[in-house]
Amino acid sequence: MIKRLHLHFPFRALWPTCLLVLSLFVVLPAHAQLLTGGNSAVGLWPSLQVDNEADQVEDPGPFFSAPYGKDHFFGNWWGAQPWLLSHGIHILADVHEELAGNFRGGRRKGVDNAGQVGVELDVDWGKLTNADIMKGFWTHMMVVNGHGRNLSTDYIGDSLGGVQQIYGARGNVVAHLVYLYGEHAFLHNHVDISAGWIPVGSFFAASPLFCMYMNVAMCGNPAPTKYTEGARDWPSGNLGFVARVMPTKQTYIMAGLFAVSPHAYNGGISGWAWAQDGLGKFSSPVEIGWLPSFGRNHLVGHYKAGFGYDNSKYKNLLNDVNGNAWVQTGAQPQYEAGRASAWFMADQMLMRNGDGPTNGLIALAGWMWSDGKTTAMSHHVWAGMTETGAAWGRPNDSVGAMFQWMTMSRASVLQQEAALAAGVPFPDNQWGKVWGIQTHENIYEVFYNAHVANGMSLQPDFQYINRPGGSTVFHDAAVMALQFNVVM
Repeated sequence: MIKRLHLHFPFRALWPTCLLVLSLFVVLPAHAQLLTGGNSAVGLWPSLQVDNEADQVEDPGPFFSAPYGKDHFFGNWWGAQPWLLSHGIHILADVHEELAGNFRGGRRKGVDNAGQVGVELDVDWGKLTNADIMKGFWTHMMVVNGHGRNLSTDYIGDSLGGVQQIYGARGNVVAHLVYLYGEHAFLHNHVDISAGWIPVGSFFAASPLFCMYMNVAMCGNPAPTKYTEGARDWPSGNLGFVARVMPTKQTYIMAGLFAVSPHAYNGGISGWAWAQDGLGKFSSPVEIGWLPSFGRNHLVGHYKAGFGYDNSKYKNLLNDVNGNAWVQTGAQPQYEAGRASAWFMADQMLMRNGDGPTNGLIALAGWMWSDGKTTAMSHHVWAGMTETGAAWGRPNDSVGAMFQWMTMSRASVLQQEAALAAGVPFPDNQWGKVWGIQTHENIYEVFYNAHVANGMSLQPDFQYINRPGGSTVFHDAAVMALQFNVVM
C-alpha cells in the first residue's frame, strides 16, 4: 500500500511533476500509437478494436494483436519482439500510476496514489502453429497487480465517481486474472466468436475513448451497469461467450450469454476461481452498432444501442415482503425477479487531424439506465470532446473535456429517507459507503495527454465534483491529478 500523505495544500506535491511533464513533452519526440491520445490501452479487447474501426473489417489481424502493437518504451526488445511477432506472439507489460490530490472541499485535503502493473498476452495460433485448422484463432490473456489508495473514499467522501480510474476489484494478490478467452473469426471477420473468462462491460457499452478520461465512472465502461453482478467491467470477468456479426462494414449486432456471480469478487479475490458456488443464473446483453465514415476525410462515427437482462433475483432496495421499508421493519426484503438495463452512446469525428481512428476533433455523448428497484444508480448521462494535437504541432498529444451527470434511483432515495427517519445507518449499496441521502452527482473533467517518449505518456488532469457521493454532506471537491503510463 502507498502511505497516505496529509498536506495542507496537497497540490503542491504535484507541481514539480507537472513541470517535468512540460519539459519532457517539449524536448522528447513522440511516436505514433494505434490509439493516439489513449493512455490505458492495455486490456482494450481486440474485438473492441474491430467494433470501433470498420475500415479494416476485411483484415482483422491488426485488431486481434495487442492494442499498442510494436510501440514499446524499450523498442523492439533488442530484437526479440520482431521474432515473437513473426510467430504470432504479442506480449506487452504496462506500468500505470495515478497521483491525485484533493485541494478543495470533500472530507479533507490529501493526496493518494493508485497504480497497477499489467501483462497482456495475445497469441495468433494460426501463425504460431502454421496449421490451416488454427487460422483465425486467437487467445487473449491479461493479468494485473494493483496497489495504492483511493483518493475518492479516503479524502473526498465519494464512492460514485472515483477520480482515479486505476483502483479497486483487483484484490490483494500478486496476479489478478482479468480475462482469458479464445476468439475465432470467420468469413473475413464478418462473424466473430469469443468464449472464456470475459469482462462483460468491456465488450458491451464500451469505447476506447472512455479511458482517455481519468474518472472511473466513465473509464472502461460507464456506470451503472458495470457495478452490477451480471455486467461487471474490467478487471472483473464472467464465464460466457460473445458472438458478433457484421453484415456490412458499417454495421454489427453483438450478443452474449454470461454466468452471473453472486459474490463481491467474480472468480474469487484473485479472479482465478471460476467454479464459484451460486452460478445458476445468466445475463444476456445485446448491442447493435452503426460505424459510418463521412466525406473524403473519412470522419468516422460510432453509434451504439444496447439492452441487457439478468434473470437473477435481487433484493428490492426499499420494500420488504409486506411492502414496507425493510430498513425500518427489519423484515426480509422483497426479491425482484430479473434486472434490466439499456444504453445509447455515440461519438463522431468532426474534423480530421491525421490517419488514425482518433486523430481529430471528436464529440461523444451517451446515456445508460439500470432498473432502479435493485440498482442504487438509475441514470448516467455524459457529453464530452477530445482532440489530438496536430493543430498545435503535437500530433500524438490529446486534450479533452467531459461532463457527467449521475442520478440515483427513486427506491434508493426512499430507502435512505426511511433509514434517516428510523435513526439507523444508511445501508451500503453497489458503490460503497453512503454518507447522506443520495440524489445526483455532477463531474467536470479536463485533461491534457502528452506522449513524451515511445510508449510513454503523462497526463495532467483536473476534476471538479459537485455533490460528491450524490448528497449534500460534502458540497464539492476539486482534484488535481497526474497520470503516468508506460508500455514496456
